[in-house]
Amino acid sequence: MNSKGRLFYIHWNPIEAEAWASSFREDGWDVRLEAKDGDRASRRILGDPPDVVVISLTRLPSHGREAAVYLRSRKGGSEVPIVFVDGTLDAVGKAASKVPEAIYTTSSELRVIMSGFAKDAQSEK
Repeated sequence: MNSKGRLFYIHWNPIEAEAWASSFREDGWDVRLEAKDGDRASRRILGDPPDVVVISLTRLPSHGREAAVYLRSRKGGSEVPIVFVDGTLDAVGKAASKVPEAIYTTSSELRVIMSGFAKDAQSEK
């Protein structure tokens, strides 16, 4: 099976992060993840940019928001699409004020959003 593409997932709970990563892999994505260190996540993303970055806002949303802001400020980081998922209205609002061009969604809609980034979907455009 061909990969849908490369996805980097940031979520500040290792157990939940791995569960989501497994789900993405089952859907055909090549997944890397980070659950402990935003600086390390940013270095890995900038060193080998994925097709899309997904950042959960359910845990430590300020960390996810700052990782996205940092990526946007670096050469090569501004081209990588960022999808924020879940979070409180306050967390989403703060992220949207700092990273307005990102996509904001819920976990129940995430698969639909991700299908737009899949390589097979990209080749149809």
